[in-house]
Amino acid sequence: MISVLFVCLGNICRSPMAEAIFRHYVKEAGLQDKIHIDSAGTGDWHVGNIPHVGTRTKLDQAGISHKGMEARQVAPSDFTHFNFIIAMDNSNFKNLTRLCGRPCPHLYRFVDFLPHSTYKEIPDPYFTGDFDETYDLISSGCHELLEQIRTQYRHQLV
Repeated sequence: MISVLFVCLGNICRSPMAEAIFRHYVKEAGLQDKIHIDSAGTGDWHVGNIPHVGTRTKLDQAGISHKGMEARQVAPSDFTHFNFIIAMDNSNFKNLTRLCGRPCPHLYRFVDFLPHSTYKEIPDPYFTGDFDETYDLISSGCHELLEQIRTQYRHQLV
């Protein structure tokens, strides 16, 4: 099974939003039994909490489920379990690189999946308050990620 982990700081805004959106797109593509999706935070402040009210509201408006989602912290086993570990910003990327402790070829920045964007990282709506901007960026990047997975793993997705 192909596995994708989205990572932000606290796992209550950006990464659960990406998890929910990507899970929705994967289900629409009929690939939910081929792709495992999760999210985590580099920090432990919100472990056990449901997504931020702004994230839940935006997902509800889009008709995307966030049922059962609960914040967790990145675990050492994540570095061997996931094919894609996707950091929402440069600080998350640096923290994940440090936590991995070795070259991590399956570690990406979310903006890697936004090739035509001028954004250098995904803005954190916890601080900006702009959940619409974050949703739009994540939605676009999740489409691109799914296409990349379909291309890279086409034989496994049959």
